[in-house]
Amino acid sequence: MTFKQLGLIEPILKALVDKGYETPSPIQAQSIPILLDKKDLLGCAQTGTGKTAAFAIPIIQQIYNDVEQEKAAFGVLVCGSANGVAITANKHAGIRAAICWEKEIAILARAHNNANIICLPARFITTDAAFEMVDTFLSTPFEGGRHQTRVGKI
Repeated sequence: MTFKQLGLIEPILKALVDKGYETPSPIQAQSIPILLDKKDLLGCAQTGTGKTAAFAIPIIQQIYNDVEQEKAAFGVLVCGSANGVAITANKHAGIRAAICWEKEIAILARAHNNANIICLPARFITTDAAFEMVDTFLSTPFEGGRHQTRVGKI
């Protein structure tokens, strides 16, 4: 079984190959097709088996497709620390994912970095804080100006 056989899109396949991943782990091989089909799934596997990628890759593929096809301008990813989903999301052109743990960070992510994906660390924030950050993120415009040059290089 290969990642390509799981139905992943070319940018994700390229990112996986660039990082040295050629074949999916058992949890990935079983989970990715189900999640790409937008079905609910409860999976269980030991630490270090690729669970984060098994669940994050299909979500990121959907967000990537929606943003690229302009079906959506923004996305929200939630994970324990948010690091894994942010790293995975940022491997794709056009995605600017930012980990936000408080309102001010959400403002800066949009205003200074034109982030289009907010990544929330569920283990470290309350539900109320998450909703406030998402609302803030979605309503904050990109300032452009001095920030545009840097963002253009991403």
